[in-house]
Amino acid sequence: MALAIFTVTVVLVLWQPRGVTLGRAAALGAALSLLAGTVSWRDAAAVAALTWNAALTLVAIFIISRLLDEAGFFRWAALAVARRAGGEGRRLFLGLLLLGAAVSAFFTNDATVLILTPIAHELLGVLGLPPERRLPYLMACGFIADAMSLPLPVSNLTNIIAADYFQLGFARFALLMALPSLAALGASVAVLLWYYRGRLGGRLRVEGVAPPGTAIRDVWLFRAGVAVLVLMLVLFASGPLLRVPVAVVALAAAALLLGVFRVRRLGSVTVMVRRAPWHILVFALGMFIVVYGLHNAGLTAWLAAFLAAASERGTGAGLLAAGWAAAALAAVANNLPAVMLASLGLGSLPAGGLDREGMVLAAVLGVDIGPKLTPIGSLATLLWLEALRILGLRVGLREYLRFGLLVTPLVLLAALAGLWAALRLARAAGLG
Repeated sequence: MALAIFTVTVVLVLWQPRGVTLGRAAALGAALSLLAGTVSWRDAAAVAALTWNAALTLVAIFIISRLLDEAGFFRWAALAVARRAGGEGRRLFLGLLLLGAAVSAFFTNDATVLILTPIAHELLGVLGLPPERRLPYLMACGFIADAMSLPLPVSNLTNIIAADYFQLGFARFALLMALPSLAALGASVAVLLWYYRGRLGGRLRVEGVAPPGTAIRDVWLFRAGVAVLVLMLVLFASGPLLRVPVAVVALAAAALLLGVFRVRRLGSVTVMVRRAPWHILVFALGMFIVVYGLHNAGLTAWLAAFLAAASERGTGAGLLAAGWAAAALAAVANNLPAVMLASLGLGSLPAGGLDREGMVLAAVLGVDIGPKLTPIGSLATLLWLEALRILGLRVGLREYLRFGLLVTPLVLLAALAGLWAALRLARAAGLG
């Protein structure tokens, strides 16, 4: 029964038939789980206590990113990248990859695909690229959105859920994920440049690219946004001292920027707040309730046994098992259910030390990078494909799978190798 409810819910989430949104699909699955008795009301309350921080943080960061977009921040950055490329296709490709990586790290992968994809498409048109030559650049933007949502807990909803579940502090998470993130970025750049090696040549028309400063719509909101972003990251890192959930910091930062937005009379605050993805609250809660039914039915116990057996073969084997198991789950059933299943499974392993912590982070790498194996692996990928459709571009299933199955495993292996090195350095430094 739990497996049937989970399957129906995931199908509705990915298919989204008319009138069925992400939130409604997850809510239906949660209701069926409670009615069928696969999950108790006590379980549901525990799930709500676990997911509220992650979901509200995502909502707040989405509002902040939209306000920065209103100020012209992302367009300013894209124009700066284009002008520095100097009309050379490979330099522009590399610049967009690095810009996408930075946006994903600080504003989540969803913000990257929703905001940066249309800006990059418009910019490529200004540079004189016909639609068929724009696809490599946009494919790279879509890939890097997930692949570089690694460095911080707030870079991805899955990161926040795992960090909350295992009480990983912001600073420690960022410290241990620094090497894996650099490894993933280096591998992404190398593999993508190789994959599109024959499609990035030729000169670009840079004469029509406006100076970056012309993109700034309101200098006060622009400056306030940058200042608030820096302050927010400092407060995130100070979380253990302040003992304040990241959602509280993020919501306060969003409220401060909304105040500047209102004072500057740039638009309706009410409309801006309404456009935030509030359905993520329902979606995260509903999906976790559905997955908890699988946990109660014993699926996560099987997963825990598999991961425990792998960890007995050494740290490297444990990292590979956790990373690839999470990636496989994400590729077939979406990354949010995958991180929930992985967290519940890993939660039954002995606590303490770097081994379980390392496997938790390996699972995070798996659910962040692994979804790119298939077009249904993450919400960000689904949003990116929809954004391309709106722009008049389509990526065929065969083309996507050829890209994903070749590029994704190489990047995930590099990230897992980076994590292995980070854990060895942490153990040598006495940080275990």
